[in-house]
Amino acid sequence: MKFPKPYTLKQIAALIDCEYKGAEDFEILGINEIHVVEPGDIVFVDHPKYYDKALESAATIVLINKDVDCPDGKALLISDDPFRDFNKLTEHFKPFRASNSAIASDAIIGEGTVIQPNCFIGNNVTIGKNCIIHANVSIYDDTIIGDDVTIHAGTVLGASAFYYKNRPEGYDQLKSGGRVIIKNNVDIGALCTIDRGVTGDTTIGEGSKLDNQIQVGHDTVIGKKCLIASQTGIAGCVVIEDNVTIWGQVGIKSGITLAKGTVLYAQSGLGHSTEEGKTYFGSPAQDARAMFKEMAYIKKIPEILQKLKNLS
Repeated sequence: MKFPKPYTLKQIAALIDCEYKGAEDFEILGINEIHVVEPGDIVFVDHPKYYDKALESAATIVLINKDVDCPDGKALLISDDPFRDFNKLTEHFKPFRASNSAIASDAIIGEGTVIQPNCFIGNNVTIGKNCIIHANVSIYDDTIIGDDVTIHAGTVLGASAFYYKNRPEGYDQLKSGGRVIIKNNVDIGALCTIDRGVTGDTTIGEGSKLDNQIQVGHDTVIGKKCLIASQTGIAGCVVIEDNVTIWGQVGIKSGITLAKGTVLYAQSGLGHSTEEGKTYFGSPAQDARAMFKEMAYIKKIPEILQKLKNLS
């Protein structure tokens, strides 16, 4: 998430009331999570296990809960609670804006697009040409939808990320300031839920087709011409490359990559990245051909046991 203009280290430190290490006029351009940071971004870290990863990342400003040596060319924001202060920055630069109409006045809707009754279209939403948005679809703020997109009834685009910190008093949510982006020629079935990014974009690539009742987690990127069947659950920060096929009731772990042309058979549980063009099955998912061989061998166990019994 980029700020509307550059800010200085001193200005950002004043916003969250924390100390800093570095030149007070050090330029800051935005905030982002570790997997999408760029030079000029703030990244936060609040556990020693991840200090090195944050300090060595592309981010040039690290919001951290310990005064450590600052790498050359970078700056530190030193906070007693980086998670809390990261939320403060999100709330400052991307605050919640209440709506007073079903379709926000600043929403842009392209020529030939049909919006069916009882839809909600939030602030700063852009919808392209020749789309069909069926009844009871909710499109949250800042969503961008391309041309020739169909979204079926009851789908929600842009709900908050499922991202919490466990505190003694309860779970504390990391605020979401990202977007959902739907490219051209995408079809989304009924009752799907596509969460916005925490600071980046959750993206559905051109020509991809989603069945009914699919969950897509925050900051996940789905490539071109993917086919995803009903009741699939995709966690946050997953990368799904082009021409991937996912059949029904599949569960996919966060932070992994499905390589181009991957096929996942129904009711699989995937916890690791895949290889290009391979087919997977099972839970945990493995090479489908190997899994089917194992299942065939398992079926022979009673016969083998009977033979051993006859020999004894």
